[in-house]
Amino acid sequence: MAREINLVPDIKEEMIKALKLRNFIFFICIIVASASVGVILLFATIAGGQQAIADGNKAKIETMSKKLKSYSDLSDFLTIRDQLTNLSSISKNKKLLSRTFGILTALLPKGNDKILISSLSVDLSGTQPTITFDAQANAYDPPFIDYNVLDSFKKSMQYMRYDYGNYVDKEGNRIPAYCMIESGNDGATFIDTEKGYYAYWLITGEGCNPSYQQPLMTETESEEDEEGESTTEEELSDEEISRRTAGYTTETYDDQTVVKVWRTPQFSDWYKAEMVEGEPYMNLDGAVSGVAHFESECIRYSGVENSNTGAVTWSNSNESCYLVPDGSDGIKITDSSNGRDSSDDLVLRFSAVITLTPDVFRFSNHHVLSLGPSGRYNVTDSYVQIQDMFTQKASDCDPTDKSCNDNSKNRGGD
Repeated sequence: MAREINLVPDIKEEMIKALKLRNFIFFICIIVASASVGVILLFATIAGGQQAIADGNKAKIETMSKKLKSYSDLSDFLTIRDQLTNLSSISKNKKLLSRTFGILTALLPKGNDKILISSLSVDLSGTQPTITFDAQANAYDPPFIDYNVLDSFKKSMQYMRYDYGNYVDKEGNRIPAYCMIESGNDGATFIDTEKGYYAYWLITGEGCNPSYQQPLMTETESEEDEEGESTTEEELSDEEISRRTAGYTTETYDDQTVVKVWRTPQFSDWYKAEMVEGEPYMNLDGAVSGVAHFESECIRYSGVENSNTGAVTWSNSNESCYLVPDGSDGIKITDSSNGRDSSDDLVLRFSAVITLTPDVFRFSNHHVLSLGPSGRYNVTDSYVQIQDMFTQKASDCDPTDKSCNDNSKNRGGD
């Protein structure tokens, strides 16, 4: 029977194992070193490439900078760019001085007790606009000089309101302000004595119907447009007009196809207990849908239904849009005295300063209306509406004019 005899001492065997382990470790070290060198070379290559790219971009930037600086209209271009950037803020801060006349029409009393202005100054530079004017109050009844007219005028300031908002289509999409006509050629606001105030919507105008998707132009139409030819309503086909006005009842105003849009809600026509598809609808909370209408930012409408008769009583409130925020304290009478007007009638001369809310002049607030104590509306600055607002300045009492200087006959003041 064969037997194996191990002639290698134990210590020799341990030495062989140690040599093998050493060789293995050397091998691993060589691999790690080689990998490290490769990574270093890779990083060096990337860094070199990035530096080359950076140098190239630097040279390109320097070249472009020289070309840009050589542009003769650079300063004008930069100014235009800055102005374009500021357009939104400019529009937001823009103010409309012409609204002054609508405001005055609402402020000044109507009837026999009349106040006429002889000079007017408007200051919109501050945070709170002011109007300063010289005026005369004429009671038109003996004793003519009636301080109660001026006192009533001062007290009416707390009841002055204004309104603004947007006209919307039946889907609730805002109609651009330039697409609405709110007054006639004479400057008078459109009003129906029974139904209230309304405006005309130029529904066929370009961009005036927010719910209408205009078909893409053909190549020929595009070329015509590039040549500067605009499309007017007269050029629209009957089919195109029909598409643009689909779902609305139209009429003609000033040779334009328009839709009458009510600013005053039509309660009896719009209110329904339940919404009916395709018909105008207004609920008791004042929400309107299914018809083009005016969405006010100031006035809130509400209705209360009588449980016995089913009749609805409607009311409106305007608790946020004060024309004169400080009410009776918003007007300061700086001077008052007896005088005679251009017709030699006795009048009360006075000077006043009224502080108004800045929102009523803001260009960004569309379709602004001034509301007097009795709900009077006015928005335009036409001659028709302001011609009876101004008069020749009254003169002071002549020292020899006993009737004019006799304050004992004044009513309500000294």
